[in-house]
Amino acid sequence: MQIISLYFAVTKPKIIILLLVTATSALFLASDGWPNLIITLSVLIGGALTAGGANSINNFWDRDIDQKMDRTKHKRHVATGKVPPIGALIFGIVLNSAGFVILWQFTNLISGILAISATLFYVFIYTIGLKRYTSQNIVIGGAAGAIPPVIGWSAVTGDFIHLAPIALFALIFLWTPPHFWALSLLLKDDYEKAGIPMLPVVSGIRHTKLQIFIYTLVLLVFGLVSWILVDQLQFIYGITTLLFNLGFIGFAWRLLKQKNISLALPTYLFSLAYLAGIFLSIAIESLII
Repeated sequence: MQIISLYFAVTKPKIIILLLVTATSALFLASDGWPNLIITLSVLIGGALTAGGANSINNFWDRDIDQKMDRTKHKRHVATGKVPPIGALIFGIVLNSAGFVILWQFTNLISGILAISATLFYVFIYTIGLKRYTSQNIVIGGAAGAIPPVIGWSAVTGDFIHLAPIALFALIFLWTPPHFWALSLLLKDDYEKAGIPMLPVVSGIRHTKLQIFIYTLVLLVFGLVSWILVDQLQFIYGITTLLFNLGFIGFAWRLLKQKNISLALPTYLFSLAYLAGIFLSIAIESLII
């Protein structure tokens, strides 16, 4: 049982939960109500497997970084040696293969390809290509985490060339930098120790706070524009996105004006509630309207 627990932890299950919330909300939106049970289970299981597989491969590749950071050196099991690196790599590949097959066989090929594309982008573009070399790593790399709602939409409709899934993708893409930068303020010393050029390390705390605030303004504008342009996003979404965006701006403004970073954690936690709340409003609206 211990080895199962260790490998399960390598998949970073807490991160997967929010990804599945966004994918499930897209299922409701594309279905205009309750989605098909088989499709829903397939997206949940296939999505969890591919996301967990991507995280497992990330643990394999980042083990040297994880060994240097206080936050991870005792918690990441590949870094501690409890899970062998090659084991994490093979486990990640197997999980992705299984997730792809499930999505392909029980939804459609496009959904499976999208899921694998997210893993490939996360591993090769973000983890290997961007994370160690540019402070804009999370800006570009966030695209991987924005794909789940597109998978949910395509699982129902068979395509993703539509304004609704593109808007959901863009929402997460724009949300990721301020969300992650709030966390990186707290971990600045850790990232610096590991040689990772996160924005607070490269550009300083004040600049990072300013960027967080600017992105919250962009999110507000985007939320209102998407409400106007996307037919499927109606009153409940509009009110919810307005309230959450005003709240996010409030947190970011207070963080910007204070001299320390004591509000970084509340801002980070609010950003989690922000994304979950908006996507849950999409699912609820799909059932009601």
